[in-house]
Amino acid sequence: MSDSDSVDESKIPSREECENRCQKFAEITGTDSALAMFYLQDRDWELDKSVNAYFEETGENIGSAPLKKKIKIDGLSFSGSPKSNHSSSSTSPVIKTEWNPDINDPQPNRIKLMSWNIDGLCEKAKVKRTQTVCDIINKENPHAVFLQEVVSETLEVLTTKCPTYHIIEAANQEYFTAVMLKVGVAEMKESTIIPFTSSLMLRTLQKIECTIKGRKQQLKIALQHMVSAKSDQTVIFGGDLNLRDKELQELKGLPEGVFDMWQVTGSRKEAEFTWDMMRNTNLEWAGRFKPRCRFDRIYTRHCKPKSVIVPKYFELVGLEKIPSCGLFPSDHWGLLAHFDKMEK
Repeated sequence: MSDSDSVDESKIPSREECENRCQKFAEITGTDSALAMFYLQDRDWELDKSVNAYFEETGENIGSAPLKKKIKIDGLSFSGSPKSNHSSSSTSPVIKTEWNPDINDPQPNRIKLMSWNIDGLCEKAKVKRTQTVCDIINKENPHAVFLQEVVSETLEVLTTKCPTYHIIEAANQEYFTAVMLKVGVAEMKESTIIPFTSSLMLRTLQKIECTIKGRKQQLKIALQHMVSAKSDQTVIFGGDLNLRDKELQELKGLPEGVFDMWQVTGSRKEAEFTWDMMRNTNLEWAGRFKPRCRFDRIYTRHCKPKSVIVPKYFELVGLEKIPSCGLFPSDHWGLLAHFDKMEK
């Protein structure tokens, strides 16, 4: 990491301590981790000073704030996969959620999940691009984030710049995937990394078994696990699948009950291509033809007998260039999915 791109950590506690202070601030004030980070960062992460500043500015009384919500999420961690000429074929996690609404949340029924291949293998402005990824994550404030192509250098930036997230990485090789869960909102219950015995690239994953070369077989097994999950649980699977529609058609499409988030929210053309060389100029692509692919996807399988969440909106993030380096945060756009909880 160069001096110009390094993150100043002189006044920042460890990740675990940042998480603890954010949780404590949220408990005392009855707010959330995002607001906690805002106050703590401006006051060198001093909890007493931050709490006092909050009550002085708001005029509220200590102990008067209600309890916040909690989302219980089973985070599943995966390793990275080999980088191809066009994109990686990293597989990403599945999460299951239980929702307890908070009466003070302006969107109490909204669940936000992000998936993004952050292109950590590209050395060009890597730290600056990752810092921008962090800025977007903190701005959008998703409850869970699936990241692909993470490397040790970018993991350091993610850990420092996103202290309100618990990061579970599958770092068994040069590049890997990671799951980010919102501290105080998302609670991890179990994470097991299972190696692929047939993999020459040391790929690992949890619950989803596949071979290193058979991308269609990987998808088939992943979808089978979605279908076979407990019927009373909502299952979300997403990430950089390096998938083409033809390959999905060869599998006879998605299983019954599994939905493509982009499709069920209207198939908006402006949100279709997630690896788009016509719009994204991070990679040099010679010739007149500029490929546009929907490599990155999010699939959902609803619980039974009645769905508890409804897909509402699907969008792309990371669409603006970073002024200082003239690059986008990644050669992939990030995916941001919005769900609403159904009233009982």
